[in-house]
Amino acid sequence: MVVAAGNSGRILVVDDQNVNLRVVGTLLARQGYEVVSASSGEEALQRYVESPPDLILLDMMMPGMDGFDVIAALHELGPLQVPVVFVTAAHDRDLLLRAFDAGVVDYVTKPFLPEELLARVNAHVGLKLTRDRLERVAHEREELVNLVAHDLKNPLSSVVFAAELLRSGLCKAERVPRYLEMIHESADDALGYIHHYLESQSEKLADEDTGGGRADLAEILGWLHKRYEMQLEARGMRVELRLPETPAQVSIHPRVLRQVAENLVTNAMKYAPDSELLLTARAGAPGYWQLVVADRGPGIPPDREKELFKPFVRLHDEPRYDGLSSGLGLSLAKRIVARAGGQLWYEARRNGGARFIIELPEAPTPVVA
Repeated sequence: MVVAAGNSGRILVVDDQNVNLRVVGTLLARQGYEVVSASSGEEALQRYVESPPDLILLDMMMPGMDGFDVIAALHELGPLQVPVVFVTAAHDRDLLLRAFDAGVVDYVTKPFLPEELLARVNAHVGLKLTRDRLERVAHEREELVNLVAHDLKNPLSSVVFAAELLRSGLCKAERVPRYLEMIHESADDALGYIHHYLESQSEKLADEDTGGGRADLAEILGWLHKRYEMQLEARGMRVELRLPETPAQVSIHPRVLRQVAENLVTNAMKYAPDSELLLTARAGAPGYWQLVVADRGPGIPPDREKELFKPFVRLHDEPRYDGLSSGLGLSLAKRIVARAGGQLWYEARRNGGARFIIELPEAPTPVVA
């Protein structure tokens, strides 16, 4: 039986007596709780696996699986993050101590006073929901730090690359203005990313500004080629740039698409030096355009492709790749593209190499007043 009556928390009530389930369920539902009932230990475990609640009210003495068996089985499923309150007619001190040792946070004795039951439930559900909120905030902050650190790495790497060449005194005189321009543009991008994150953090989303913009794929490809031309040359990479023959504009902020696309280009620089790099745009599914970055490197081992977009996963174990990747770029890029209504995926290339495809919805035609 499921009684939905609000959004104040979800409670799993476990008791072998149907009358107790009805009384407790009605009492909690009137307080705005969503109540899920189970009349046996086996059913309780099934309900828990389907959707973990915010609190479990568990009858201690039941036929078959008793309360101790249920809580032991819950621990076997993994770390128990849900508070468990035993409901029992027993007043045996040793039995209650055993219950606390098993992981119970509180108990209510039968027959119970409604006010006492509600007071204990409210307290433990409130603590659980507060803890969940704090964990979400901590997770969001960790994601923000990871996002900022990762996306600042690319422009700062460009600054270091150009600065080292200028300091060496070995660069050609005619290239000095271009290196200075690279330093200025990269530093400006880094500051732009920081401003973007600070603004979006006030809205609780580190990458809120994915939509609402209009990016021209030809301009993005041209920017990528110009920004990384010399770094690619230094890595022995030959670039084939294929611009779309017709206007190709997609619904995403240009700065955000540059962030995602340069992650793909810098990955190719890391793992596919001395090879060809293809940068192109093409029509995708109806109403979509694709930006493609393809190299002739080692590609992704087939048995590791499922892990490709998982955070902090490095897919190449060779010592020569140590320190090249944090395992965050593709995970962040996929999430950003998804928030803009698109997709990012990987394909193995025939004759070897990696192909990454960003597919985004076509930007609507501007209305002329």
